[in-house]
Amino acid sequence: MSHIAVLGLGAMGSRMAANLLAAGHQVTVWNRTPAAAEALVSQGAVQAFTPKQAAEGADFVIAMLRDDVASRQVWLDADTGAILSIRPGAIAIESSTLSPDWVKELGMRLEVKDISLLEAPVSGSRPQAEAGQLVYLVGGDEQVLERSRSLLETLGSAVHHVGGLGNGALVKLTTNALLGIQVAALAEIVGLLKHNGVDPAQALKAMSATSVWSPVATVMSNSMLSNNFAPMFPVELIEKDFGYALQAADSLSSAPTTTAVRDVFRLAMAQGLGQENMTSIVKLFSQE
Repeated sequence: MSHIAVLGLGAMGSRMAANLLAAGHQVTVWNRTPAAAEALVSQGAVQAFTPKQAAEGADFVIAMLRDDVASRQVWLDADTGAILSIRPGAIAIESSTLSPDWVKELGMRLEVKDISLLEAPVSGSRPQAEAGQLVYLVGGDEQVLERSRSLLETLGSAVHHVGGLGNGALVKLTTNALLGIQVAALAEIVGLLKHNGVDPAQALKAMSATSVWSPVATVMSNSMLSNNFAPMFPVELIEKDFGYALQAADSLSSAPTTTAVRDVFRLAMAQGLGQENMTSIVKLFSQE
């Protein structure tokens, strides 16, 4: 079994760490808010109080963080960054949803210290993380992936290699863009149906029997129709991902659909929905 450090114990990172403990790995955990580690410590994890301390002696260092800013600080901070203590030959696994440019930069910064970076963002939310059913979208060297594969397969049901560093981030961002576009379309459709006096539950049930319906549409439409907006994937996070995706585009005019849907999520944030689930944007189209 391996010594693994997990940096970031939010909804995803905490569940990943728990699964690593259950699989028998030696796990050291760090979170910006130390109290978040208490449950994992009770399960056998060792708590560190800086990323630098967490990375000491680890074979793998996994980060699951909010954005580029958090990732840069956790890895590269001059006093507490994990890069200060991660040993040569270890593997850094960045599972956060980040911009391709930052992933490439981080890879170069780690390579100087003989540390391999594997970017391994995931598709899936809290239930998939808890069940070890995440889908990995991996960018990086194939040999590094093979050294990490058994670890990733402990946490996920599928591991897809999509190319070099930066490709994983871009595939994850475009996956989330496709998801967000579907959510926005469903929200608009629900509003259109209500405006015309059509029962949206009945109409969407009929639509679900057609070839245009996607599996995720069932989950998202159920959330909208039941007004269940518990934050599985908050508005503010998917809006961040749209922003990173547009940074990778040639121009906003080359990604008009992505640009337009991002504006919908930005409007939702302006109306106080940032911390609610992304499906809460249905409120923009279904004013009672």
